[in-house]
Parts: sequence; structure tokens; C-alpha cells
Amino acid sequence: MPTVLDDIIAGVRLDLADRQAVTSLADLERQVTEVAPALDAEAAFRRAGLGVIAEVKRRSPSKGDLAQIADPAALAASYAAGGATAISVLTEQRRFNGTLADLRAVRGQVDVPVLRKDFVVTEYQLIEGRAAGADLALLIVAALSDAELSRFLTLTRELGMTGLVEVHDEEETRRAVDAGATVIGVNARNLKTLEVHPDTFARLAPLVPETSVRVAESGVRGIEDAQRYADEGADVLLIGEALVTSDDPAATIAAMTAIPTREVVVEVAR
Repeated sequence: MPTVLDDIIAGVRLDLADRQAVTSLADLERQVTEVAPALDAEAAFRRAGLGVIAEVKRRSPSKGDLAQIADPAALAASYAAGGATAISVLTEQRRFNGTLADLRAVRGQVDVPVLRKDFVVTEYQLIEGRAAGADLALLIVAALSDAELSRFLTLTRELGMTGLVEVHDEEETRRAVDAGATVIGVNARNLKTLEVHPDTFARLAPLVPETSVRVAESGVRGIEDAQRYADEGADVLLIGEALVTSDDPAATIAAMTAIPTREVVVEVAR
């Protein structure tokens, strides 16, 4: 029986085919040469203090409509003013009501790294994201084979981008580490059922090398959750719903980024 993730990816492939019929890969590759180089998101994540990837998110499959967000660039600017380390922009249309136009608008407004949050299943999408100004790409291990994950990570780096590799269980974490991921996001939400399991990060974080950046995804409702994740070893939080529904997202981000964290060491070749 198809899972929620299977259904989402099926829709992503249909929408992708429509875009490919309009814009060729060659056109995208030409556009990539015309945009400014990608910002170094991984370096930003390794700075002292708890990092926050603040998300522009109109709706979700689990909660439905969250916020109208008529001006994603203005929302992103408020996130940046609060000290967000990076901005995540949902570009999936069917379940999240996002577009690449949102990503372009945000990229034109802020000077921090921007993540294209989508369900990547082809190299085309990685190049498409870079052409739109993305500095990071989300790579969901559950949606990719080992060969695809390795190939997509390589292309992401060739484009100058940072790959945020998302995992949900022990096996996916092992696969991410084996593929050479250095920024690993642990999502507490099971994308096959949409259930949130708050203990997921604490269980999987010890499997992520000390030299990698650990990102906690889902389940952050306020400062107490942020502190708990930091105590469990998170370097960065990815937060959507709690910010788009907040009366003062900038203040929320400022409070979270003030939380101290471990120092992320960089492995030195000997």
C-alpha cells in the first residue's frame, strides 16, 4: 500500500514533467552560470550557538493550511532580522502550496543561505534549485537509493551547494553517513505516516559523527523544545509551523539562537 511519501513523490514527478516540458536542462544550466555563487551554509551552521533554519511554509499534509503568507520575502526578512542562520522555502505545490517563485523572491530579499525544501528525485531539480538561487538542497534518504543519494550529493557539491541529508531511522542514518553526508537532519516526523516521535533525534544523534552538523527537524513548538534538542546534541533546528503561526517570529528566533551548543569540530586529514 502506498505511503504518504509515495503519494507526495508521485505528484512531484507529475509537476516536474510539466516544468521539464517548458524549461530544458540546458536552459537551467545556462541560468546557473548567471546567478551569484551559492553561500556556504555548512560554515554558517558550524558557528557558535544554536542555528535556526526558519521556514516559509503555507501548509502541510498533516496540519493543512498554516498561514497565508502573501509576501514570502517579507516573512523571510523578518526571520533574518531575528538572526535566522538560513531560510527554508517550501517549493512543492500539491501538499505544501509552495512555488519556485517563492524561493526566488526570498533569495532576492535576504543575505543568508536559502534552502530549497522539496522532494528531490532527479538531478534536474538540483540544477533547477541552484538556478533559482538556492544555497542548500534537501536530500531525503527515504526517497532515494544509495546510488542516487551519492550521485545527488556529488552534484550538490559541484554546484557549490550544501546538501541537507534527511533521515528518520537507524538504517537511513547509516546510509547518510556512508554516503559522506556532513549535514544530517533528523526528522522526528515519519514521512510514511506523518506521525511525530519526539524521541527520534535523541536516539539517532549519537549515530551521526561528531564532525558532522546535526539538524533537528519537526517537533519544535517553543523555546523548551529548542533547549531540549540542543541538550541532546542538535547544532541547528529546522522550524516551520511554530514560526509561521507566531505573532513575533523574529523574537522567537532570537531567543532560540541564544541557546549555547557544542562546538562542531572539523575533522582534519592526517
